[in-house]
Amino acid sequence: MKSCGILLPIFSLPSSYGIGCFSKEAYQFVDFLKSTGQSYWQILPLGTIGEGNSPYLSYSSFAGSVLYIDLEQLQAEGLLTPEECDGWEFSDSEEKVDYDKVFMSREILLWIAYSRFRGGRDYEDFKKTHKEWLDDFCKYMNLKQPGKGREYFCFVQYKFLSQWLKLKQYANTNGIQIIGDLPFYVAKEGADFLAHPEMFQLDEDGKPRVQGGCPPDAFAENGQLWSNPVYDWEYHKNTDYDWWMKRLSHNFLLYDVLRLDHFRGFDEYFVIPADAETAAGGKWEKGPGLDFFLALKKKLGDVKIIAEDLGFLTDSVRELQREIGYPGMKILEFAFGAWDDSAYLPHKYEDNCVVYTGTHDNDTAIGWYENMSEEDRNFLHHYLEHSTIVPTGRVNLDLISLALESRGDTVIIPLQDYLGLGSSARINTPSTVGENWEWRVTKEQLDSELRTTILTLHDRYRNEETIEKNS
Repeated sequence: MKSCGILLPIFSLPSSYGIGCFSKEAYQFVDFLKSTGQSYWQILPLGTIGEGNSPYLSYSSFAGSVLYIDLEQLQAEGLLTPEECDGWEFSDSEEKVDYDKVFMSREILLWIAYSRFRGGRDYEDFKKTHKEWLDDFCKYMNLKQPGKGREYFCFVQYKFLSQWLKLKQYANTNGIQIIGDLPFYVAKEGADFLAHPEMFQLDEDGKPRVQGGCPPDAFAENGQLWSNPVYDWEYHKNTDYDWWMKRLSHNFLLYDVLRLDHFRGFDEYFVIPADAETAAGGKWEKGPGLDFFLALKKKLGDVKIIAEDLGFLTDSVRELQREIGYPGMKILEFAFGAWDDSAYLPHKYEDNCVVYTGTHDNDTAIGWYENMSEEDRNFLHHYLEHSTIVPTGRVNLDLISLALESRGDTVIIPLQDYLGLGSSARINTPSTVGENWEWRVTKEQLDSELRTTILTLHDRYRNEETIEKNS
């Protein structure tokens, strides 16, 4: 039976304090998911937010973003007062995150909460259980923000993890599984690189000799430089991928299903000299391949993974994916090039895939449609006219219908596409800086009309009994 879910980052939730967090509105969104027959809530990485406010440039593979800590729960614990929290201007708009204001307010408010915190058995158990990565993270943060002390950084991570696991348990109890996201690389300026330089390809001075990136293509004449350190896969193999297994194990504490970003990198990865100004001089090197995933299965068992297999794929990466059996991704916005017999056309899908209208890196369905060429738009109209869906006349809903009627056994739809929002609600535009990772849904948008829209679509393409059970 087809399973469905909604893609909405934590920061995109409504809340009272400038950014979506683990607040009552997150619990209400779980209720909304349940009431609309969903099985999954897909979020982006929960890690520390890095350069450009990106959750994919975290400076730790284990620590979480303190911006998601719910201030109202800290008030209930007596660590903050409503007056202290309400004294800040968090944003000029409920529809956008103002990261400068949010970072400034959280830094001071969390320090006040920490000054009143008295610990306890749960806190001591947390420090003991997570000591290995927590020590590395605190050491790095003491260098990054000197003067606060190790215990402060332990405290905020304790509150982050405690609040998140409470919310995740609520979701699971209500039949909602969390889909998380694991970035392939780590940041050069970060706790993992500082604590474990031996895991990366370095020169004799301990500096990265290569960096990751993408080769030149039709979208980037000189390719892309990512600046991150590149793994020494021989080292990882000799340690039975110990760090990777700990990283994955921690992520499966946070999420029920894990999307492996840049899945191709496990088969082959592109490396560029560290001092290169463009990616033109880079080359492909072999990744760990099947050996990595055999070690994963031996260590963690049959965990649930989605392979982010978008873009150009070689025969070897396709073979790797077939061998391990992880579902890949199908993006409808990639399908309708008038002169391209795309593998993303829905009639070509197999059962074992996860179908999206678009991801966090795509425009919204409406924005995508408005920016299509006339030839591509005509091809889309022709396809819709000859499909078996029930046309609505609203392209976002018609694309959702295509996803729901496809053979793919899982369908995940960005909330913006159910709402029919344009490009202003886009989450991220790759290779750009500014105005990314900011969009938020308002409480008013999560209304009965939206619920009816989602239920109506699901009633057409899914088992009606399942809908009634979750209403």
